[in-house]
Amino acid sequence: MLGFAIQRLVQAALVVLVMSALVFAGVFAIGNPIDLLLSPEATQDIRAATIAKYGFDLPLWQQYLRFLGRALHGDFGQSFVYNMPVGQLILSRLPATLELTLLAVFGATLLGVPLGMYAGYRPHGALAKTVMALSILGFSVPTFWVGLVLIFAFAVQLGWLPAGGRGETVSVFGVEWSFLTLDGLQHLILPAINLALFKFALMIRLARSGTREVMLTDTVKFARAAGLSERTILLRHVLRLIAIPLVTVFGLEFGSTLAFAVVTETIFSWPGLGKLIIDSITSLDRPVMVAYLMLVALFFIGINLVVDLSYAALDPRLRKGRA
Repeated sequence: MLGFAIQRLVQAALVVLVMSALVFAGVFAIGNPIDLLLSPEATQDIRAATIAKYGFDLPLWQQYLRFLGRALHGDFGQSFVYNMPVGQLILSRLPATLELTLLAVFGATLLGVPLGMYAGYRPHGALAKTVMALSILGFSVPTFWVGLVLIFAFAVQLGWLPAGGRGETVSVFGVEWSFLTLDGLQHLILPAINLALFKFALMIRLARSGTREVMLTDTVKFARAAGLSERTILLRHVLRLIAIPLVTVFGLEFGSTLAFAVVTETIFSWPGLGKLIIDSITSLDRPVMVAYLMLVALFFIGINLVVDLSYAALDPRLRKGRA
């Protein structure tokens, strides 16, 4: 297991290095932030001094090496718009996106997997058909439309929940969290539901298809012949056999939701990373764009690493290199 983990860590480090070069070159080839930093009335001397200050007069490869050296020490530069360190800016927005993503993905998984397994176990029952209808709905309707409907129904018409914002927060070790307060939790419910709907539908269909396939295997037949209860068969055998695809989808969906919750955060005015990157793209805030994309790459690489290690824990053959 240790050798497997070391191999994956080396591969992850190489991927991070390649991704950093691609992200840096892609972002720094777009636009000219000097036009946004300085007014049109600025003299050529001021423009030249500003270009030299930010190192824009250096070749791209030298700029990248400077960026890489600072990044290795946790310094991603200064935001052009917010005039504060980029790392500090991103860390101030990360908890909002993190708690929204965790609630959405874990909620969708904890509800979707049992319902999907039931739909696969009793495929012709009325409840199973209702569950599958919900999954079709989750796949069919666009996220922005669901968000607007949720706001109109529960915030405007019924007045049960707030329409946007993060609400009251509590500081824990210097980090602000909204789910620890009643007002913050009320602000969290609608965007979390909006973000979780597609994941909920995906987990239902994945668990259903896996369950129906496993229920026809000899493993289940032998378990029934041994006198095991249906509940034990589902939890001990079926769930374990369908765990690998579920872990794969959970990891990918968690990474994509954490990185690309832009639509939901925009609709509900949620002050997270998604809203930050939209504002940074609009204002061509290069340091924030680069740091955000690097963070996204690290998220996906880290999650894939955890998924690989989970595979090895679930299937010992992978640790021995036979699968």
